Amino acid sequence: MKKAGEVRDSVHKYIEFTEVEWKIIDTPPVQRLRRIKQLAGANLTYASGEHTRFPHSLGVMHLSGRMAEKLHLDGFLEKDDIQKVRIAGLLHDLGHGPFSHMFEEVLTKYTDKTHEDLTRWIIKDTVVSDVIEDFGFSSEEIARLAVGKSNSNPLLNQIISGYFDADVMDYLTRDSINTGVEYGLFDLERLIDSLTVVDNRLAMDSAALYTLESFYFARYMMFKAVYFHRTVRSAGVMIAKAMDLSNCILGFTSFSEPKDFIKLDDYYVVYTILSSESKSTEIDMARELVNGFQNRRLLKAAFQVLLHHENPIYSSLLNRPSFRGELEEEIARIAGLDRNMVFMDVSTVPSLPYHPSSQGGLRGPEIPVLVKDEGSVRIESLFELSALARSLKGFVDVARIYTTAENKERVAAAARKVFGGQQPPSLRISL
Repeated sequence: MKKAGEVRDSVHKYIEFTEVEWKIIDTPPVQRLRRIKQLAGANLTYASGEHTRFPHSLGVMHLSGRMAEKLHLDGFLEKDDIQKVRIAGLLHDLGHGPFSHMFEEVLTKYTDKTHEDLTRWIIKDTVVSDVIEDFGFSSEEIARLAVGKSNSNPLLNQIISGYFDADVMDYLTRDSINTGVEYGLFDLERLIDSLTVVDNRLAMDSAALYTLESFYFARYMMFKAVYFHRTVRSAGVMIAKAMDLSNCILGFTSFSEPKDFIKLDDYYVVYTILSSESKSTEIDMARELVNGFQNRRLLKAAFQVLLHHENPIYSSLLNRPSFRGELEEEIARIAGLDRNMVFMDVSTVPSLPYHPSSQGGLRGPEIPVLVKDEGSVRIESLFELSALARSLKGFVDVARIYTTAENKERVAAAARKVFGGQQPPSLRISL
């Protein structure tokens, strides 16, 4: 690949790019990522956490290439795969809406789509596709690879979306550096240099076991300290609720063409809600929430309950909006408040990556580690080799109930009645 330019980066020092990458970077769908913060609301707790999805996308492009180069040198990938996976890494976040993951629940509620669906749509139906095709690549193949669903090579998918992929490697490091929270740092160079392949799956050389443990511990700690910090989540809950309340009138999810979606960014949502002339109750409340978000008058956490993977049914139910809504209504009723004065928030990302088992429920991924011992070679699971990984195994979810400062005590008392000593009403509904 011929270098066409480079940019300085706070994480990777310099990120080089090729001509096709340069052309793609300069398209409106990619430039839009400059207007979407990586961590919606985190800057209200960690003042320097102002970074956007744009440098993160450049970082994922860079790390995807680094990982592919390592696998190419070891004979697992073709040279052409390096450029393809770099383009996919660059484009992997194109479908994120305003305020990143805060838009996701609104999107799925009203459209039944995810940001991955939109990523593929934008890659295939905008100028991005023209650039990709002009340089001899398939926009359909890149679109599938950008969401980790390519039919060509499973290793490329795992570089983009896997147990230790380029996306997670970049955002942990970038979020840690930009927020000033050092828990997300790990030996990135060692992790990439120790990549190998076992049965068409990315694996790790056991010589880097400590590095792999550090990587997963960093993810766990960032989840606790940043991604689900109670104040960070308060800001996120407010902006998500504002978008939900105003969506039917302001049409944030009513886009029918990519150009309509591309105009959606953090600034557009805030301006549209605050400048709306609608007198509806929903818009009034959305406007109040956005004003609070803008001026850091945030909701208060009145109650929280810890969830763990030993009770996966409980966790999955709380992650379903319809059941959360019933809990909110019950708490509001007991507290004597309007339904819209109680906000329930549940983490939706496991502290370690998990997937459904064939028997139902959740189980840990059998992350392969290549062990070389006295001339023999064997494959073992990370969880067999690492007591630390076993101790972190599972979900450590926190369900929180938020409300305004003046209603905090009333809501806390009501939540204790709902959760204390009995199953919440949602668990008594047909399972």
